[in-house]
Amino acid sequence: MSVTHDANIAASRSESPASTGTAPAAGAHLRFRPDIEGMRAIAVTLVVLSHAGIGALEGGYVGVDVFFVISGFLITTLLLKELTRTGRVSLATFYARRATRLLPASTVVLLVTVVASWLWIPATRFASIASDAIYATFYGINWRLAHEGVQYMNADAAPSPLQHFWSLAVEEQFYLVWPLLLLIFALLWGKRRAPIVITLVLVVVASLTVSVLQTASSAPWAYFGAHTRAWELGIGALVAIGASRLAALPRTGAAVLTWIGLAAVVVSAFLYTEETPFPGYAAALPVLGSAAMIAGGCSAPSRGAVTVLGTWPFQQIGKYSYSWYLWHWPMLMIGPFVLGVEPNIPINLGLAAGSLVVAIGSYHLIENPARNQSWVKAKARRGLAVGLALSSLAALVAQVGTMNPPQLARGGKAVNTTQAVKTAAAPEAELKRIIAASAGAGALPANHTPKVQRAHYELPAYYSSKCHLDFADVTAPGPCVFGDPAGKQSVYLFGDSHAAHWYPAMDAIAKERGWKLVVRTKSACQVPVVHTFAQVFKRPYDECYEWRNNVLAEIKQTRPKLVVMSSNGNNNGGLLDASGKRIGQGSAEEHDALWVEGWARAFNAMKVSGTRLVMIEDTPWPGKDIPDCLAANSDRISRCARPTAESFAVPARQALVSATARSMNVTVIETRPWFCTDAVCPAMVGNIMTWRDNSHISPKYATMLAPVLGAALPK
Repeated sequence: MSVTHDANIAASRSESPASTGTAPAAGAHLRFRPDIEGMRAIAVTLVVLSHAGIGALEGGYVGVDVFFVISGFLITTLLLKELTRTGRVSLATFYARRATRLLPASTVVLLVTVVASWLWIPATRFASIASDAIYATFYGINWRLAHEGVQYMNADAAPSPLQHFWSLAVEEQFYLVWPLLLLIFALLWGKRRAPIVITLVLVVVASLTVSVLQTASSAPWAYFGAHTRAWELGIGALVAIGASRLAALPRTGAAVLTWIGLAAVVVSAFLYTEETPFPGYAAALPVLGSAAMIAGGCSAPSRGAVTVLGTWPFQQIGKYSYSWYLWHWPMLMIGPFVLGVEPNIPINLGLAAGSLVVAIGSYHLIENPARNQSWVKAKARRGLAVGLALSSLAALVAQVGTMNPPQLARGGKAVNTTQAVKTAAAPEAELKRIIAASAGAGALPANHTPKVQRAHYELPAYYSSKCHLDFADVTAPGPCVFGDPAGKQSVYLFGDSHAAHWYPAMDAIAKERGWKLVVRTKSACQVPVVHTFAQVFKRPYDECYEWRNNVLAEIKQTRPKLVVMSSNGNNNGGLLDASGKRIGQGSAEEHDALWVEGWARAFNAMKVSGTRLVMIEDTPWPGKDIPDCLAANSDRISRCARPTAESFAVPARQALVSATARSMNVTVIETRPWFCTDAVCPAMVGNIMTWRDNSHISPKYATMLAPVLGAALPK
């Protein structure tokens, strides 16, 4: 959404086609377009209200698609105007204009966000935010977000306060290529438009095809990718090329077209939800609706939707749309930390309104003065130099912040839990004593491990071998054998990431007992034989179903000594029926029955003579991201503890599953005593952080539990 009011004004100040003595390549749209200004107001309002949590506008993200179409239209308008007037495109002038227009405001937002994050956001997140700032500075954050989005361990991570820069990155990547192509076309074919149109049509068709395919296979890459969004800007560009002919449309029909377009955008915002596969086919409704509004406005400049879009409120919000877009998201993300409150809709709406006030100030104090500096505008190289200087400043501040991270309050040294449990005559009894002593802990222990700032990056060692499969994977890259690879007896560790977090303990036990440990784990893919919905793909999790069936068949064929399994007990994205349709919410009892049945089917599939089945009950859930909480409360870490009664996601279901397992001669291991007292589950047990995020136990804690788990396993 980087192309805003100035491009509209620039078009209005251009020479008329008659005065140039050339064909009217751009014709009727070389003027100020109040309808487009109003479209910006609609787009940014939808985005802001959606981000504020207004449930009816979950689909407000379509506002970004409106901006893409507008940007494609206006930038192509300006480039064609230059091409028509001069027969060429000046890349230096184009990029200098972009730099002086976009970077002053965006750099200030980046700098303020980085500093505010350093001051108020938990120290655990600062390194990631600083990296986001560097990627945003150089317009690559969309690719970073796409990569992060397909990583299961990032699924519950708090959004970055710079996440919204992804749309600016997509536009700038398009602008990196499009002017260059127009320059090549000018050199090869002069002012002929046919090659440009043919190329745009090919780009639109190819990009839309990729968008549809990738939305079905990898939604984050489809959502954030420039390759899947290029068609949206391309549609706007096609409207720009055809604007002269569109100006000849009958005014009544053109006016109706604008109303249809406006309805398409608004309906999509209300109709779509976070679960709508997007962009894909669904993006066509807001994109074509936006194109219809612009196209109709070429012929009916004072009729149709402009009668609403051209009113004072829409014009004012449209004028400030770029600044409001830049400021709203950091304020929504950082504001609650500054105020010391939990975000909710009233708080979010207040912050959104505050961000509009800041945006108005930013527009008049930074954005508008910077783009009108005559000294900078006089020569393209000055604009480019200013852009480079601003980008370098933002990257430098982010890097300096990374080198000087926020400091945490620390207390004295706590007991070395690993050593105490390992050397105890009764490891479990010693662990329970330390848990009880840790329930009312004060400041973060000086010898805490893993270090709070690095805890999110601490994964079980076998993750580096890629043996824990991510969402899209169905086959391991190798045998994935650990423990004692030469061991004569095989033991399987099987399940989702809540099985994988037991790997450090299982590996230590396997090495001690001479077992060959075969690890079969996959993100969000539980042991019970059920078909689930994958939120990350916004479709059935077929990869899980295929992988699980393969593992069950493998276990039955190899006849291991033990199969140790564990799973997150939640519904994940929900259950599917035999036809692949999502099952409604229904009652908890109905869903519990389906999960119990699924577990029973899995147990039966693995039953074979000589193989013992062991189910480790799901671990307690801390209810919050523990490293973030400890960083924010390092002076009083007991605030991060959770009452035991609230720490199990689905206790009734877990009890039913455990009862079913015991009835089928499956050994059940209860985990609660290893994490909680009867009253509370502390975030630190002695000197060890219990969880590395909001549900996975830390590798250090799992390693410490090896003697306790080993005593509970069949020999």
